[in-house]
Amino acid sequence: MRGATVRNIRRGVRALRDQQQWERGPNGLSLLPWLLMGLGALSHLLGGQAPNPWIGGFGLLTFNTLYIAIVFRACHPPSRETPPTWGLLAALGVLTFALAIGYGREWLLLFPLLGLAVGAVVRHGRALRWISPPLVVAVGVVTFWRDGWDSIGVVYGTFMSVMVTAAILALDESVRQLRATREELARAAVEKERLRFSRDLHDLLGHTLSVIVVKSEVVRRLAPRDLDAALAQVADIEAVGRQALTEIREAVTGYREGGLATELDRARDALSSAGIEPVVRRSGPLLEPQTEALLSWVVRESTTNAVRHSGASRCVFALDGTADRVRLTVTDDGRGPLPAPAATPGSGLRGLRERLAAAGGTLDSGPAPRGGFRVTAELPVEAPGPHEGEPTT
Repeated sequence: MRGATVRNIRRGVRALRDQQQWERGPNGLSLLPWLLMGLGALSHLLGGQAPNPWIGGFGLLTFNTLYIAIVFRACHPPSRETPPTWGLLAALGVLTFALAIGYGREWLLLFPLLGLAVGAVVRHGRALRWISPPLVVAVGVVTFWRDGWDSIGVVYGTFMSVMVTAAILALDESVRQLRATREELARAAVEKERLRFSRDLHDLLGHTLSVIVVKSEVVRRLAPRDLDAALAQVADIEAVGRQALTEIREAVTGYREGGLATELDRARDALSSAGIEPVVRRSGPLLEPQTEALLSWVVRESTTNAVRHSGASRCVFALDGTADRVRLTVTDDGRGPLPAPAATPGSGLRGLRERLAAAGGTLDSGPAPRGGFRVTAELPVEAPGPHEGEPTT
């Protein structure tokens, strides 16, 4: 058992290390083994077959140094296409052609290494189309001049080194960008869901706590003179609390669907308990569940604001519309919005406005023409059809 646990831990560490390596991307080390292609030039130099061996040795050492510097800078995005990198690449190109022209034969194998460096720096776009064809043509001219048709593979190898290296590294870069985009979209989705949940929780708890506070005040007033009525209000408080628990559970699991008729009944009860006369008038087309859910939130928030802030004696809910759009207007005859110094931006109405806008609707709120406060919500009708209205009071 302990051995299996240790193996699992080691496997997990290796997987994490591989994942971190993948996220970091390729580095210059992955292109260093190709320097072995220069062993032929080194063998030619050490065998005493190359003229001016000190110049050749210094040239080979400089070539390796430039190549290593270039591939490491090419695998570091901030420094890949900077002037120093282009300068190093140009120096490597001049040195490679000089060594190939001066020594030929085994030294021609430095051209594919030059192609690897070019492909690592110039990965895509117009620069690759402008650089790779002249480079391959120049390599072909030098190769045929120094070694004839026997070294045609060097020309092909140079061309493939440029194109394959550029394609692989460009594809790797694109995959990383797509992965970063996907992670950003996932974070945005999480933030959006978190915002939705916070709005739901605000609307649910704000309305429920307002009703509980109002009913508790009623109980406090009724208890000294009418115990039975006070106990009835206590029973209502218990029912409201239980209903709030159910709604919060449904909101957490994401399956809450508000019914407009049910929400209007709750609004009547909450307003009546606060001493506000509720009036409901319904007419217009049949509504889709999603539309009803959004309008239910408007009813809930408007009721909460009327109970807590309005000081009204009457609150009217008017639902009507056409075959294309439905309108819900909530008007009270209270004192209207609070004065500017005492008012705070209502996150409930702001959240509702954003929700309705996302569904193609609008939400307006402000003072009513004849005093009081009015909230008007409009939404598109998804499934038109007759709906027999029953004005109720």
